[in-house]
Amino acid sequence: MRRLWLLFAQTVTVGLAILFIVTTLKPEWASGVFGGTQKVRSATSIPMLEAPLNAAPTQGSFRDAAKLAMPSVVNIFTSKTAAPSQNPFMDDPFFRKFFGDRFDDQQEKQVSLGSGVIVSAQGYILTNNHVVEAADEIEVALADGRKAIAKVVGADPETDLAVVKIDLDNLPAITLGHVEEAKVGDVVLAIGNPFGVGQTVTMGIISALGRNHLGILDAFENFIQTDAAINPGNSGGALIDANGNLLGINTAIYSRSGGSLGIGFAIPVTTVKSVMDAIIKNGQVVRGYIGVEPQDITPELAESFGLKKSKGAIIAGVLKGGPADKAGMQPGDILVSVEGKAVVDMSDMLNQIAQLSPGTKAKFIVLRRNQETGLNVTIGVRPKAPSRATE
Repeated sequence: MRRLWLLFAQTVTVGLAILFIVTTLKPEWASGVFGGTQKVRSATSIPMLEAPLNAAPTQGSFRDAAKLAMPSVVNIFTSKTAAPSQNPFMDDPFFRKFFGDRFDDQQEKQVSLGSGVIVSAQGYILTNNHVVEAADEIEVALADGRKAIAKVVGADPETDLAVVKIDLDNLPAITLGHVEEAKVGDVVLAIGNPFGVGQTVTMGIISALGRNHLGILDAFENFIQTDAAINPGNSGGALIDANGNLLGINTAIYSRSGGSLGIGFAIPVTTVKSVMDAIIKNGQVVRGYIGVEPQDITPELAESFGLKKSKGAIIAGVLKGGPADKAGMQPGDILVSVEGKAVVDMSDMLNQIAQLSPGTKAKFIVLRRNQETGLNVTIGVRPKAPSRATE
């Protein structure tokens, strides 16, 4: 019995000695056997703690959503040649005698940057109109390192959207989400190329839906507001949900310094789809138009007109010879419905009319001296609006 006990004690002693030597000289071997946190020795021989490899993501991580969407977001570099400002010395005959016209042919090359989203494996990329407008050359850089020259398929300044196309194989197209199911407070990620530092992912929530009357666009405003950091260079990038699906195209920010203040705006995917389809099919977006200047009904106006409700849009002006004028619409009329659908406000009115097909007749109900009057208006084509920067 005593011999067995001595043999056991010797075995344990040898085992402990081996374990001490292994944990001292090869700690990674011990961590592979026992798991858990590793103790490693750095280059300065200071003991440090290190998490085990292949650890599962912590709860609340959005690495899968980012991994899914990031390959579909591209960097867009544009350049255009601008005529240089006239050198004041060139007005001096003495100066021109020595230097001649060598400065006359000099041109300045302006370079800007933005982002875009691959929406089709056929090479179609969505971005903002203000990113690519007036560009002489558009270069697209993919997340996998590939680059290609892009051509503009078409643009829509009124929603600040544009479609460009590249010719490359195996393009990772993004999956479109359902913004109608999104709610305030949902987590969203913004992906783009802010300040040209490279592809960047920021996180926030949906702060509001259906934002309008912001003065960012002239007519068709319907923005997703988010506090995910959006900065110059993010324009045209993706706003995605927690599953990596596209909810909108990042377009504008409120900023006093040029950087993010936590108030950013994205065009919802519902608008994006309709505009993109029209651009790819026709090269442009054709909208209905009746030639009026609308105005929202304020409580003061409702009181002065003796209105019992504040819904609708006041017709402040009518274009002479335009569709509304020919149908008998007058300044002071209050438009209450279009094709049987109630008009909520000025923005709603413009959106409803824009969806009508030019050349067709539509029934408008107006309130004139507190009496409803029906008018049949032949819809015209909305004139193109000038482009405007939104950052």
